[in-house]
Formats: sequence, C-alpha cells, structure tokens
Amino acid sequence: MKRIIVAATAVFALAACQTSYDKTKSGLTYKIFPGKGGDSLTAGKFVKFNIAFTIPDKKDTVLSSTFGKTPGYIQIDTSRRAEYSFMEVMSKCMVGDSAVVVLSIDSLKSKGAIQDYNETFVKGGTIMCRFKIIQTFKTEADVTADYQKEMDLENKRLDKSLEDYIAKNNIKAIKLNGGGYVAVENAGDTTLRPDSTTTASVKYKGYLQENGKVFDTNFDTSKGHAELLPVTIGRSNIIPIWGEALPYLGKGGSGKILVPAYLGYGPNGSPPDIPGNANIIFDIQVVDVKPAPPMPVGPAGRRVMPGINDNER
Repeated sequence: MKRIIVAATAVFALAACQTSYDKTKSGLTYKIFPGKGGDSLTAGKFVKFNIAFTIPDKKDTVLSSTFGKTPGYIQIDTSRRAEYSFMEVMSKCMVGDSAVVVLSIDSLKSKGAIQDYNETFVKGGTIMCRFKIIQTFKTEADVTADYQKEMDLENKRLDKSLEDYIAKNNIKAIKLNGGGYVAVENAGDTTLRPDSTTTASVKYKGYLQENGKVFDTNFDTSKGHAELLPVTIGRSNIIPIWGEALPYLGKGGSGKILVPAYLGYGPNGSPPDIPGNANIIFDIQVVDVKPAPPMPVGPAGRRVMPGINDNER
C-alpha cells in the first residue's frame, strides 16, 4: 500500500502547549486528544487521516499539511519500522482522535531520517506533528475508491482557486480544452506560431499561484540558467498544457499559462520547490519561432521519436 501524504501550506496553532505529554518506548513525546470513541486502529487496518508538520522554532514554518486538502491514507504498522514516527502514536489512537507528536531533530538525524543539519533542521531543534484520524477501511479497494472521491473534490477546489485568482487579478484568460488557462498579453506575429513543425525559443518564469514564489526561470540567472528553452510541440519534454497554450502566442508574443495542479505536478509536487497539489503559473515570452529540425530517420525510412528506441515501438 502506497502512503499518500500531500504537502500544503496551511498553518495551525498548537493547542496542547500547556499539556503534559507521554512518551513511547522509543522516546517519542506525544499527547492524544480523545474523540468520541470510534474504531481502534489495529495492525493492518487502512486509515484515512489529516496530518501536518511544522518547525516551532521557525515561527511555526509548515513543512507539509493535508488539512483542508486531500487527506492521507496509510496501513497501520506496529512493527519496529514504526518506531520514532507518528505511526508509533497513531496505533494507540481511535477514529476521531487527534494527537500532537514532538520529534527531536537530533534523534531523527541519528536514526538516518534526516541526512544532515541545515537552515530548517537545526541541531537541538524539534518538529511538531499534528494528526487527526478520520476513518478506517477494511480493504485497499475501499481506500482507492475513497481516495478517488477526495481527488475529485480536490480538483474542484484547485479549479475554484485558479478561477478566483484570475478574477481577483483581472486577468483576461482563455479556458483551454484540456483544462487550465492561457492569457494573451501580446499576441506577437501570429503568422509564426509554435506548433509541431516549428521550434520556439521561449523565456519563462514559473511560480506558485498561492504565494508567487518562483520555482524556475530563465529570464535571469537566479535559478542557475538563462539560456532560451527550445520547444517543439509534441517532441519537447514539457507539461502537456504548454502544447495547447503556446500556439496562442506568435513570435514576439507574451502571456501567462495558468496550470491547475492536476495538469502540472499533481499531488506529489516537485520537492522542494513545488509542493503537492499546487497550482502554478508561467509568464511566457516567445522570442523566436523557426522551422523545426527534421525527425531522425530510423530503419526502413521510419521516423523515430527522440528517446524511443526501436525495441520500444
């Protein structure tokens, strides 16, 4: 069973700061806040839960959170593999319970869970974990069905968030057939458009819709590169929405591509810069459009897609 824990940026307050804590056998500090007495979480059961991790010494910096997002799903493990993790405490809970767990960064490093100290994981520091048990399931098939329902709800939230952003910022956006939007700020030379027969030289800046944090750009060298990105639709390694959006911009054109998370990097994101289920936006400038080089020719005159060898066709 794969563990599905989705990153997000919700902030929560620690309600248990004045509460006495217990300790597990492995030395993990925790406190359970009983709910209304639901099912117990015995080994092997599948559990639906919300969880968040923060760094209290860094103004409660949120490392990851599923609260307000797609919940996590996991199978209860009571073996030694669960030691000094939230799972060790989760197995003591019932449906409806919440818990706060304090993890020592020094202990996590000594156990190999953290490779080395850095600006986030400092010597002597702690990670605060808060989770709430939502539901249990008997089979993995039940988990899969419930997860799909949650993903459908999450996608609707992502769409609504993007629509609200467009309205708030007065962006004149065109809804694309495959989902997402393109906003044409300058159409450029519409006789020279990016397509499968041309190679466009593109400048771009990608950033998170939620807070504007830039995760990649070639407009300058802040991300270590400034060379133009060559794009041939259908042949280049780009997210599919680019292929639908770029033809709206001719040579010299500029605009935005607004991407809901499920058309971008999905629930897993692209750590550490893009969290899971994050809507992203690209500022785009098409610097040039030229005829694309011919496709490589394989045996018997067959044209070969780059990256696909003869045995894979």
